Amino acid sequence: MTHQTTPTVSNLDILAQAHKRRTFAVISHPDAGKSTLTEALLLHAHAIDWAGAVHGKAGRRGTVSDWMAMEQARGISVTSAAIQFEYRDTVINLVDTPGHADFSEDTFRVLSAVDAAVMLIDASKGLEPQTMKLFEVCRQHGLPVITVINKWDRPGKSALDLMDEIHDRTGLVPTPLTWPVGLAGEFHGVLDRQSPGFVRFTRTPGGATAAIEARTTATAAAAELGQEWTNAAEESALLHAEGHDHNEALFLRATTTPVLFCAAVLNFGVHQLLDALVEFAPPALARADITDRRRPISGDFSGFVFKVQSGMNASHRDHVAFVRVCSGMFHRGMVLTQASTGRPFATKYAQQMFGRERTMAEQAWPGDIVGLINAASLRVGDSLYDSEPVKYPPLPVFAPEYFRAVRPADTSKHKQFRRGIDQLDHEGVIQVMRSDLRGDQAPVLGAVGPMQFDVVEERMTHDFGADIRMETLPYQIARRTDRASAGRLGSLRQVEVLTRSDDTLLALFSTPWRFQAVAREFPDIVLENLSPSVEMESVEGAARGDKRR
Repeated sequence: MTHQTTPTVSNLDILAQAHKRRTFAVISHPDAGKSTLTEALLLHAHAIDWAGAVHGKAGRRGTVSDWMAMEQARGISVTSAAIQFEYRDTVINLVDTPGHADFSEDTFRVLSAVDAAVMLIDASKGLEPQTMKLFEVCRQHGLPVITVINKWDRPGKSALDLMDEIHDRTGLVPTPLTWPVGLAGEFHGVLDRQSPGFVRFTRTPGGATAAIEARTTATAAAAELGQEWTNAAEESALLHAEGHDHNEALFLRATTTPVLFCAAVLNFGVHQLLDALVEFAPPALARADITDRRRPISGDFSGFVFKVQSGMNASHRDHVAFVRVCSGMFHRGMVLTQASTGRPFATKYAQQMFGRERTMAEQAWPGDIVGLINAASLRVGDSLYDSEPVKYPPLPVFAPEYFRAVRPADTSKHKQFRRGIDQLDHEGVIQVMRSDLRGDQAPVLGAVGPMQFDVVEERMTHDFGADIRMETLPYQIARRTDRASAGRLGSLRQVEVLTRSDDTLLALFSTPWRFQAVAREFPDIVLENLSPSVEMESVEGAARGDKRR
């Protein structure tokens, strides 16, 4: 195979560019303010001039990262948006993740492609179920986590109680970088624990522009705020006495979590988060391949696909494969090898994303996210390389928990129906299963959460012009099986065996009790767990020192 000549670049150039990158995901339980924080970060980095809010006033535009009509209508994030901008001579790659628990599989994939995470916590609700699951996913990936306590402009828990909750339930030691002055709901500003002093925030009209900040000394803050400053200073001193100060080595080992306080909708405390990302978050580092060998970032180009999306551009029905650059320099036009097939992949159309907006990507470096256009042959988890072969670990496929049989509402639209279902399967939006009994006219869709079916319905109608009808199927449990077992399982009541599009045989059971009964009655039948979704108890077990994992 003949590869296009790569522009001359030294190892030192690659290392320098990688060192400038900060690639992270914003994650949270639904409604913690994730999309609002994303907008606020862009605003403070001067990447946008005016912030929209998910639940903003009439006439304000939608958030940059929520570009689907369904996202804008419901005020939620259901897709992953890659956004690159610069701040303090650092290139920030922000990957906004789906906020709803129903899309946790997509979030898991995104966390495979970043170097750190920003965990957003609602000040009044503390650590919610999805928060706990996400902390566990970060622990599994060894990702350093910066924790942001959001909505401090509203009544909520005390700051010290939140620190105890983080420590007791996650096992991470919270090390606040800032400390709120004023109770939740009475947010005057923050005590800066890195360079002691008071940062006062002044709200701007509508919260649509960057908040005005004024830094004063501790003495001036004490004179101005009296007991509120004294309380904040005493609590900060208590944290210091108990060892809750930032330690970079412990943070990078994912045993501590720096904490900041903010009110994202007012743009309070956002500037401090950007500074923390630049100063403390890790740059792009060497990543392990499937043999656990770390590919040097200064070597030949390599990367992997963590997201495939179509329909981002209404004028062009193209497919975009989001690729995390792991090593080397990417340049547009290079011909790469797709590791799963050994076939060449030309990168004539390569772009960098700003939400839905695109700019041509002439080159990219370790840590960057590149959108490869017209990437119909690429699937989630595919590795790409130039010269030296490499395969990065596959991305997980979660066990589906909800099932629907789907048919075209208009049988004359079967061709559009088939194309749409295959495309959504290709993107990883939904899992598609078929059987000889049901036929190709009525595939079965499997989902981690029921809202995935809403996305399927929305996109089948608007992207492919094929309205659909869905029938809820009475199954709750899916297990991997083999051909020898499939014939015996298929004859049992409340059990159905289907073939997923990746040729995996799945046995579906009506209830957990039915599954257990079959497993007891036929102990020799193959019934294997799929990649399990993360359970809340696992992170709390880790916090208690549970060694069973």
